[in-house]
Amino acid sequence: MSYKEIPLERVRNIGIMAHIDAGKTTTTERILFYTGRKHKLGSVDDGTATMDWMEQEKERGITITSAATTALWKNHRINIIDTPGHVDFTVEVERSLRVLDSAIAVFDVCAGVEPQSETVWRQADKYKVPRIAFMNKMDKLGADFEMSVKSMIKKLGANPLPIQLPVGAEETFKGVVDLVQMKTLLWEESEGVTFIMNDIPDELMEKAEAMHEDLVAKMSSFDESIMERYLEGEEVPVDKLKSAIRKATVSGEYVPVLCGTAFKNKAIQPLIDAIVDFLPSPLDVPPIIASIQGTDETIELKADPNGPFAALAFKVASDPFVGRLTYFRVYSGSLKKGSYVQNINKGKKERLSRLIYMHSDKREDVDEVTAGEIVAGIGLKFTSTGDSLSNADIPILLEEMIFPEPVIQIAIEPETKDDQNKLAKGLTALKEEDPTIRVMIEEETGQTLLSGMGELHLEIIIDRLRREFGANVRVGKPHVSYRESIQNPVDTEGKYIRQSGGRGQYGHVKVKYEPLESGKGFIFEDATTGGSVPKEYINPIRIGIEESMQDGIVAGYPVVDLKATLYDGSYHEVDSSEMAFKIAASMSLKEALKKGNSYLLEPIMSVEITTPEEYMGDIIGDLNTRRGRIEKFDSRSNARVVEAFVPLAELFGYATILRSLSQGRATYTIQFSHYDPVNEKTLEKILHRR
Repeated sequence: MSYKEIPLERVRNIGIMAHIDAGKTTTTERILFYTGRKHKLGSVDDGTATMDWMEQEKERGITITSAATTALWKNHRINIIDTPGHVDFTVEVERSLRVLDSAIAVFDVCAGVEPQSETVWRQADKYKVPRIAFMNKMDKLGADFEMSVKSMIKKLGANPLPIQLPVGAEETFKGVVDLVQMKTLLWEESEGVTFIMNDIPDELMEKAEAMHEDLVAKMSSFDESIMERYLEGEEVPVDKLKSAIRKATVSGEYVPVLCGTAFKNKAIQPLIDAIVDFLPSPLDVPPIIASIQGTDETIELKADPNGPFAALAFKVASDPFVGRLTYFRVYSGSLKKGSYVQNINKGKKERLSRLIYMHSDKREDVDEVTAGEIVAGIGLKFTSTGDSLSNADIPILLEEMIFPEPVIQIAIEPETKDDQNKLAKGLTALKEEDPTIRVMIEEETGQTLLSGMGELHLEIIIDRLRREFGANVRVGKPHVSYRESIQNPVDTEGKYIRQSGGRGQYGHVKVKYEPLESGKGFIFEDATTGGSVPKEYINPIRIGIEESMQDGIVAGYPVVDLKATLYDGSYHEVDSSEMAFKIAASMSLKEALKKGNSYLLEPIMSVEITTPEEYMGDIIGDLNTRRGRIEKFDSRSNARVVEAFVPLAELFGYATILRSLSQGRATYTIQFSHYDPVNEKTLEKILHRR
């Protein structure tokens, strides 16, 4: 059966998400192998994983960019996006979850919920994505299924629903007890293609029966017939139980938990069955609420191939063979190759010359796509991440995608004049691909400043500039991307008046500025009355303030977490212009920064260190010298875990220091947490450097 012949109710759009090294890509490889999508087992370690196709991914053994593929299983079509686990590439997870119907959360069963697991879980919560959990690496030393399930409750606030029980652990792991069918599944041969179904062994029977009863009790609230049978003490049919688990999963009430070892090829087939049995089709998820551009009208988009066409571009990529690829999710309607679509955000008409199903970096042409599908298109010149595509007659605008601000910056410069053009071309292409990349020119020095989400993120960007675009660049040391804000609310006035013989310039605004909570960004509000400022100048005023926020007065860093309320102003019938009001708005912001006690903010990182007990003292002592704030201590298997908040400025090169302190035995993860005010001593150092 071909992909196109499969009805929408048998389609699953899923993401694979997890902390780095939990085994996402290996799990995806096994799914592709057992579904017949590929005929040889790939490995992350030896660089043969299908989904890690970039050279940088093969060399580092990590996933950097989300890769899409499609597989068939029991007359169902599974569209899969394998996402990165490293925090520097969290944008890939964010935009993938925005367009997916469900997800598999992969956990390292030795560690349970780790920091990046929490981050991706919160991202899935934000988009209300139903998910199942796969406790991977059951063959590994320290595997602890019960601890990992409890960590989901403790750290994620989730409702885990174990539907399997491991048979053995570490080197004795052989398979699982299926708590729905109450049978044991055992794997013996190395590639794990076949397995044996047996009765539950005596030593596991008591525990399995207790867990099965708990499962039935929880599912009784989703099916009255199960409730009746449960109260009567009768057996519940497997199909009834599966149906209830599906309802519980799709509603987001519970998260089915399975276990296995992807690397050792055990218990992957039941995971694929769970995708089909419990995760939603595009028809099962609630309709998307969108707006009609230029009106106050909203529209409910169902996964209907005959509805109005609406799609969201969630990723742009440069393909060496076909050029610019735009990935998009079709929410409603249908689209044929060669058709014209309207980019609602840009107001541009675009033609899709080709439509493609992607299998990692391989392509498969298709003539038409319909609601519920995830596809790549060729020919979209103006479309970028987060843009809405629809027909011009019904301009449907989908909710925009918001991405985190970069926290680290480096200066780069081309080695030769020829490299300058290659650098410009490369940066333009990479910025289109990755919305978290920022590029700006330092006015005083003329240097190009490149900002990103972390040291690894910037390292990959530089590597790609050199390899893919042939740009030889010199790179400065990384430094922190600070932010500025105001401490006090202020009332300001900006007035720009110029007379030069002919037509003059006149712009006058009165704006109240007030600080916002950390992470709230910028809010602009128009509170003018009586036409004191004509409507056509309101947007230029907002733009004028936003543009001026790129350059604060303390140390020249961007201004954040600010609300601007335009409440009054005046205009001149002849001399007023958009430019005059932009300049007046900019003047009002500069005044607000001076009067509002501007201060500098620095990015604070959440750091989790796992170490043997004997190195704890040295590691904590070192964190204290780095202005670290210890949050808590925990135990995990035979190791200790330290959680702390540390300024990013103190963490450059920390991997080498930690290796030295622990003889290479400690590991750490780091991710952005929040911004905090810079202390006086640090501020002096920053200002001295500038």
